[in-house]
Amino acid sequence: MTRVRRGYTARRRRTKIRLFASTSRGAHSRLTRTITQQKMRALASSHRDRGRQKRDFRRLWITRINAVTRENKVLYSYSRLIHNLYKKQLLLNRKIPAQIAISNKNCLYTISNKIIK
Repeated sequence: MTRVRRGYTARRRRTKIRLFASTSRGAHSRLTRTITQQKMRALASSHRDRGRQKRDFRRLWITRINAVTRENKVLYSYSRLIHNLYKKQLLLNRKIPAQIAISNKNCLYTISNKIIK
């Protein structure tokens, strides 16, 4: 029987996997088995953390708005501000008031005063 030279397809697949894990340290960037395990773990973590990131940013925005509203007792609390926003049918997501609260507090105060009156 003639000799068959193997490994072209497998080598291509392994180099593709190695490119994914090139930033890892030690065996995680060199050994094929650990690279595949690390890749599966990384992809699972990124999938999980995309949802967590949305959650964390929403918490951050709420905390920022609440801190500014309580600072000068504009509406005493975050929940009253959001409640009045909904009553006046001003559909703002929490990101926009949080950015306003950081950059320009006076603008947030004027918005809240308009809501009250």
